[in-house]
Amino acid sequence: MSLVARHLEANGIPTVVFGTARDIVEHAGVARLVFTDFPLGNPCGRPFDAEMQRSIVATGLELLESAREPGTTVQTPYVWSEDTTWKRLVLTKERPFMAAEQRERWMRSKEKYRELKREGKV
Repeated sequence: MSLVARHLEANGIPTVVFGTARDIVEHAGVARLVFTDFPLGNPCGRPFDAEMQRSIVATGLELLESAREPGTTVQTPYVWSEDTTWKRLVLTKERPFMAAEQRERWMRSKEKYRELKREGKV
């Protein structure tokens, strides 16, 4: 994503990258980054938390409008949880960052997608 953003910027199209791996995205040299210290794949907020997601996207739009120099990073104020154990366990099978209800909803979604794919609808 970072390389695409740099290409677009080089061709006059402003971009904002939303990311959870700050060191990697900044190293890639993006013009604008909204960083949220969440598990990979969740740069715009917790699953199913529409209010948080809207707030993070709004932060990106504000950054797009207000950034005056390249390499600008804004960190959102959100925390995944007070307990940071998820940072150590995020890539394990336990997926400690996802509540049981969210995991069930996610699995139902995945199964629905697989069914649509089998039927040739996606």
